[in-house]
Amino acid sequence: MPIAPARQALTAVLASILVLTGCSPGSPRSSPRSVSPGPAAPAPASGKLVPATLSVAPDLAQAPFDQPRQVLIPDGWTMSVWARIPKARLAVSTPDGALLVSTPASGQIVKLMPKPAAAPQQSTLLDRLDQPHGMAFAGSTLYVAESDQIDAYDYVNGDAVNRRTVAAGLPDARSPDLHGAYAHALKSVAVGRDGAVYFSIGSTANISPQDRTAMPPRATIMRIPPGGGPAAPFATGVRNGTGLAVAPDGSLWTAVNNRDNAPDPDGNIRTEYVNDHPPESLARLTPGRELGWPFCNPDGGPANLPFIRDMTTNKDGSALDCRTLPPVEQSMGAHSAPLGLAFTTGSLPPPYADGALVGIHGSWNRQPPRAPEVSFFPWRSGTLGDHQTLVGGFQLDDGSRWGRPVAAVVGPDAAVYVTDDDAGAVYRLAPPTR
Repeated sequence: MPIAPARQALTAVLASILVLTGCSPGSPRSSPRSVSPGPAAPAPASGKLVPATLSVAPDLAQAPFDQPRQVLIPDGWTMSVWARIPKARLAVSTPDGALLVSTPASGQIVKLMPKPAAAPQQSTLLDRLDQPHGMAFAGSTLYVAESDQIDAYDYVNGDAVNRRTVAAGLPDARSPDLHGAYAHALKSVAVGRDGAVYFSIGSTANISPQDRTAMPPRATIMRIPPGGGPAAPFATGVRNGTGLAVAPDGSLWTAVNNRDNAPDPDGNIRTEYVNDHPPESLARLTPGRELGWPFCNPDGGPANLPFIRDMTTNKDGSALDCRTLPPVEQSMGAHSAPLGLAFTTGSLPPPYADGALVGIHGSWNRQPPRAPEVSFFPWRSGTLGDHQTLVGGFQLDDGSRWGRPVAAVVGPDAAVYVTDDDAGAVYRLAPPTR
């Protein structure tokens, strides 16, 4: 879905609190607490979701937390508002146990360092960047994806220093040939086991075939070889692969925002068809993988989805033979708008110990709206199983929302940290301890 945040000043206050699941709106709020540096082993989880009142410390209770908010979380888990950061987007844990949060709207990377018995310490790690979004660590090297370039930094003593650009001249709204119109300028980055750097370049629009022949090509996942060098396309036909992460077996995966307003197989645009087509993709990327956009769309699901012709751009099949494309490994509902993608590493209790976390932003144009949530896809036999909801409740019965998750990552304390750019928050979702 289109994402084009405007720059604005960053104002945030942070605190760390414990949530009481199932407490009434009038229950006293818990006192602040820090992230435990040595968490107890998490207890097994049932996988059943239950309603819980989101815990909010008084100094973080500005809208939308000026009234009680209910979430759906696994039975026995707790969830709190851990920090308030306007337009919080993607997140990554640092080698020294902090959490970095990107804020493209302000051009900053914000650092949250847990403190004993106190709110996390907030500082600005990097400033005056061009819409920074994705971040990834390879040892002590931090990679940051700006809208127009990919940078590497040495992360030393809690600071990011010695900046160098590893890929420059990437397209954004300032690119002369785009004349200020670019729907997906935000980019993501991941680092493979071999040291190769991967980054996403989104499409300029819903269906813009010219992206495929642009230089550099848009709607692609690009690869910089280990040790550096020119970036080259690794996977193509990826409309907006904002989610980008390396799986436990070293494979690269992307979560893709597919097109809107797709015609049905007869060429008609019908609301009942558009509502559920095409599904959003969750795909394993291999060298030269083609995901079809804008000529082919995944169809069916939830797993092993074949491709069908796009009746706007490829009605007679001459632009691309969709039948030759390998099926997409996994999917989620059309217009879910998957953004952040991260893999768990066994630190969460079953059934969430091994799998993928996806921030589902929710639809902007579906009726009824597709609800925002944090999704979980279990890792089984070298691939991803079907979708499960890990956190829900952000959308009310009337379709209105009080929050929209962007990303979810597991912290060093075995809690899940969830960013929300609509509520301007970072949540802490903690499993029960033994």
